[in-house]
Amino acid sequence: MNRRFFAICVVALSFWSAGASLPEAVQPDLTLWYQQPAANDKPMDEALPIGNGRIGALVFGDPGRERINVNEDSLWTGGENISGEDSTMGNYQALGNVYVNLPGHTNVTAYRRSLDLADAVSRVSYQVGGAGFAREFFCSHPAQVIVADFHSDDPAGYTGSVELQDSHDGKITVAGNRITVCGTLNNALRYEWQVLVRADGGTVSAEAAGLTFSHCHGLTLLMAAGTDYVFDYARHYHGEDPHARITAQLDAAAKSTVAQLEAGHVQDYQALFGRVSASLGAASDVQRALPTDQRKLAAFAAPDPGLAALQFQYGRYLLISCSRPGGLPANLQGLWNDNNNPAWHSDYHANINVEMNYWPVEVANLTECHEPFFDLIASQLPAWRKATAAAPEFKTAAGCFTRRGFAIRTSHNIMGGMGWRWDNTANAWYCQHLWEHYAFGQDKHYLRTVAYPILKETCEFWDDHLKTLPDGRLVVPKGWSPEHGPEEDGVSYNQEIVWDLFTHYVQAADALGTDRVYRDRIAALRDHLATPGVGSWGQLLEWMHEQHNPQSPELDTRNDHHRHTSHLFAVYPGTQITVAQTPALAAAAKVTLDARGIDSGSDVREWSFAWRASLYARLRDPENAYDMVRHFFAARNSSPNLFGLHPPVQLDGDFGITAAIAEMLLQSQTGQIELLPALPGEWPNGEISGLRARGGYEVNLAWRAGRLVSATVKNVSGDGHCQVRYGDKVVALQVKRGHAKSLNADLE
Repeated sequence: MNRRFFAICVVALSFWSAGASLPEAVQPDLTLWYQQPAANDKPMDEALPIGNGRIGALVFGDPGRERINVNEDSLWTGGENISGEDSTMGNYQALGNVYVNLPGHTNVTAYRRSLDLADAVSRVSYQVGGAGFAREFFCSHPAQVIVADFHSDDPAGYTGSVELQDSHDGKITVAGNRITVCGTLNNALRYEWQVLVRADGGTVSAEAAGLTFSHCHGLTLLMAAGTDYVFDYARHYHGEDPHARITAQLDAAAKSTVAQLEAGHVQDYQALFGRVSASLGAASDVQRALPTDQRKLAAFAAPDPGLAALQFQYGRYLLISCSRPGGLPANLQGLWNDNNNPAWHSDYHANINVEMNYWPVEVANLTECHEPFFDLIASQLPAWRKATAAAPEFKTAAGCFTRRGFAIRTSHNIMGGMGWRWDNTANAWYCQHLWEHYAFGQDKHYLRTVAYPILKETCEFWDDHLKTLPDGRLVVPKGWSPEHGPEEDGVSYNQEIVWDLFTHYVQAADALGTDRVYRDRIAALRDHLATPGVGSWGQLLEWMHEQHNPQSPELDTRNDHHRHTSHLFAVYPGTQITVAQTPALAAAAKVTLDARGIDSGSDVREWSFAWRASLYARLRDPENAYDMVRHFFAARNSSPNLFGLHPPVQLDGDFGITAAIAEMLLQSQTGQIELLPALPGEWPNGEISGLRARGGYEVNLAWRAGRLVSATVKNVSGDGHCQVRYGDKVVALQVKRGHAKSLNADLE
């Protein structure tokens, strides 16, 4: 059995087991493809990403000089950085480049470059003269190696060289068929990467700076990389030298054939990716015939449900590729980076960006991919507590320094360091993710041992820091509405996030049956929090009082088109404002959202469209939600490789669009499983299987002509009692754990 046939079999089995029954006419598009290599000066815009959660690469596909830009997710400069100086926080680093030089591969024909989301393999094919050449690239999680396999129907078609370009001038050693690079960054982080070259026929020879090969039928490169980073503040985040670990990984991989490595890779990847299948309708033959860089631009002009489904799955692919248990969470660029001085440090931005990275993780059935975020939070807490306790900004009303809890600045690294300004309630926003992981999965051991202690500690921080107004309402003092407007007491963004924290803490204490006295105290504090008001033209107020600021006359007016909509947190991802339970506030939120606009001159960004798509979905406005998804395909908002384009590239928009599409099809935040709450007219026919709902359920959906045809609700880890809504109809279901119930269009 050849490798490609094996991968296709695994894909088909995965979709079948997920409950999909897609007719041939609407088989999902799962391939990004191009008719030219990536430009060497546009790696983040055009090269194709592969990754196993910890290491990854950007593949360029140049026939004569293949470039593989390699990354390792813990390669960071900087340290604890108590001062909070942004300039000394450090940066996420590029590891380096592997070049495969093939001087005879010019004037090629029949060129194609692709990334198949079904098996997480990037491919390149072309012809030189009468011979066909092909390459495959994948990043194996089981083997912890990157594999680049070159093969041809010419028995002596490969002659050239392999060279490594290390981004930090590490020591390069060439021995046998292996190149090793090791070095130490200025923060004492030790790193190493190795490349082993294996030839099929021909010869491989060691040179001073790399390896040469001659007259080979095929060529395989195996790459492994690592650092001494550990999730341990007590050890200053440094552990054992990575040499032995990396050597063992590469030696083990070298004992397997490429087919065996690929089979293991595909099986592991599909165990995650294959949980969800999605069709939002059939694309036209003309749309499907376009290479992805052209197709995405056309999708901005005319509906392309096939590309929308591909973008949904691309977000899932990227999350699997850059956030797996044991590694670090997705940063601003996922884990892909070609630059030692990347925009915004390629760090963790706590005022929406890292949170948006993880918006799709639970609903899109990738719950394990959430774990790196929790591991990072736990590892940083000692440093964050220390910095908060020393910060005069967080003195209590009595003039005391902070004794309980922690705060987070807007940006942070992986070494305990933070930069830029404090984002006062980012601690509570991080806690939302800790709660959501429980809400979807219902794992009480996790809730008790991981989430609850951090939720309680963060409540204690706000218990100590809330300010009481003369009328008895409680407000967050000296807050900010990122990244917009003045610093004031009672900013809506801060109020909403603390309300969210207190609500989830009460729910967590109830679920565990613990801390009744403190649970009641937090419930009382929540009920005294100031809530957002409605302004003079019907808008949801961003600050406690309507702004009349001569320095910023656009604030609180219809002329405010700021990219952030921070005060709409309560709509999404929060739950304080809903159409059903708080209709007046929901209407005011929609007035605000409509007014923010996307006209020329506004600074709406790619991640802004993603957030607004989910906001409109929660506000039951499917057409505007779709329009936000459509705008993601515009040239200014996403790159040819479908990375979100700020510019420069950042990936929160990719993850946010995946979450938004899921939100348009399924919602569960109000205690009911709501089917097709914001289905746009542009997707009249479709099916999706494997989405998750809070309470421990999985849902499959099918619709035709814009109406529900069927649904299946499976109890994975719930208590067996749930309510399902479609339109105005609600039914109560009892479903035993491990069982499923099927419903028709009338929920019968």
